[in-house]
Amino acid sequence: MPHTRRRLALLAALLLTAPTILTVAAQQREVRFPAAGGQMVFGTWYPAEGTARAIIIALHQGGASGDAEYGPIVPRLTAGGFDMLTVDLRSGGDRFGGLNRTVQLRGSSADYCDAGADIAGALRFVRMQAPDTPIILWGSSFSAALVIREAVTDSAGVVGVLAFSPASGDPMAGCQPEQAAERIAVPLLVLRPRSEMALDHVGQQAVRFRMAGHKVVVADPGTHGSSMLVAERVDGPVAGTWAEVEGFLREVAP
Repeated sequence: MPHTRRRLALLAALLLTAPTILTVAAQQREVRFPAAGGQMVFGTWYPAEGTARAIIIALHQGGASGDAEYGPIVPRLTAGGFDMLTVDLRSGGDRFGGLNRTVQLRGSSADYCDAGADIAGALRFVRMQAPDTPIILWGSSFSAALVIREAVTDSAGVVGVLAFSPASGDPMAGCQPEQAAERIAVPLLVLRPRSEMALDHVGQQAVRFRMAGHKVVVADPGTHGSSMLVAERVDGPVAGTWAEVEGFLREVAP
């Protein structure tokens, strides 16, 4: 008899929690949209809790995917009132344990600069889905360089750009971010871990951004790309970095 009561209690608990779990799962949805040239791009749409202040288009670093890199980051931002679109760029892979659906469809990963067409496609898609909602571009490593450039060429509706460890040098030949530093007209926040600031080209890049009037935050402790917001990846506290990010978001999307 006691075992029966325990089983009934467990069943009741599962029935009570199941609708909440199903509702949360149903809120996010896979999306697809075309990039320039007809490439189909995959993403995941995560709705804000309540009315959205803005929508964040979140782009991953090299060898990764949108959901895998931003999985630990999404809940805090959606709870803060942001819709999010995490995008699987055509240059990526299984870093952080995820699957890049766009690369899987293509059959291979593309060059970094080619992924700029996917960001342009994401902007068009978001404007169609939510034409009156402000847009924030958020990039990590190579995609951080690309969002800076995209905000120069197509800034309609874009109220802010966050660039985590923007890549430069030979891998970004033809799409380096430095040339766009003086031309970007929307607010830009650049973030770097302390460990990267010791590199000559990174230090020079930071000087160039600062001279153009943009804020450069040095995260200490930190790690490469948007992962500097994830304590487990940093292996240290991330409250200070989050404070800088959320302060910037309050400014551009009150």
